[in-house]
Amino acid sequence: MIKRTLTVSLLSLSLGAMFASAGVMAANEPIQPIKAVTPENADMAELGKMLFFDPRLSKSGFISCNSCHNLSMGGTDNITTSIGHKWQQGPINAPTVLNSSMNLAQFWDGRAKDLKEQAAGPIANPKEMASTHEIAEKVVASMPQYRERFKKVFGSDEVTIDRITTAIAQFEETLVTPGSKFDKWLEGDKNALNQDELEGYNLFKGSGCVQCHNGPAVGGSSYQKMGVFKPYETKNPAVGRMDVTGNEADRNVFKVPTLRNIELTYPYFHDGGAATLEQAVETMGRIQLNREFNKDEVSKIVAFLKTLTGDQPDFKLPILPPSNNDTPRSQPYE
Repeated sequence: MIKRTLTVSLLSLSLGAMFASAGVMAANEPIQPIKAVTPENADMAELGKMLFFDPRLSKSGFISCNSCHNLSMGGTDNITTSIGHKWQQGPINAPTVLNSSMNLAQFWDGRAKDLKEQAAGPIANPKEMASTHEIAEKVVASMPQYRERFKKVFGSDEVTIDRITTAIAQFEETLVTPGSKFDKWLEGDKNALNQDELEGYNLFKGSGCVQCHNGPAVGGSSYQKMGVFKPYETKNPAVGRMDVTGNEADRNVFKVPTLRNIELTYPYFHDGGAATLEQAVETMGRIQLNREFNKDEVSKIVAFLKTLTGDQPDFKLPILPPSNNDTPRSQPYE
């Protein structure tokens, strides 16, 4: 009995030491692992999921949140700039919605303070979904199935843009991607990364990339000028934070993007100007770090970046309620 108790105690101590060691390892790195999220209000998140996928929030009845932030494609649309109402070209590359709850603000220029405020923008933007908040409210309120869900979640069946965006934001907060190879390495699995991936991380860290790309999201927590050492050449007219602050010093300052799931979210940069990860790494080294990475270094950094791909959102697609005689008609060609 004493021997069995001693064995169990030693095992407990060993496991405790192992988990403590993994915790110390993660704490000593500039990047931290992502943890799975349980929604604060599961019913609200489910309502938000329906609204996220509902194209009737747009004037055309064709564009949903998922159109530009496709959850089958890394939370983006994988094109240079998004396509809006009547095939209008969007002004900027669509950032991923995955792990976006970890951003200090939303949009490349940080003009929305949180996911709720962000969700309201595209609905009424004439170059995106091109509807109005008032029409969106009427569309959703016209369907009794939606009203029932609003009553369950909010206590009354009143449909407002505030409630619509609150629900969408609650759903988006669940879109985190734990379980990446790099997270497993951070958590103590020394075999999670191969030699090239580990060397790539050390290059990434040693070259200074982690000054901006750090924390659980590997970015998203600060703003930085695009072109610190050398100017970034682009035809895109976006000027970043200057549009928000009016300060000339903020010209070409953008929110640092998350690098989580970066292999899925091409093309890269605010203008979609880098088609491949290799091109993005080479450009960032040159204009942000004043460093010319050689081909082997680029290859190893890219190998590391691909270890940041986590478990993608996995859920049952919502079945949306049908429109009825009271539902405002879509206007796809107007």
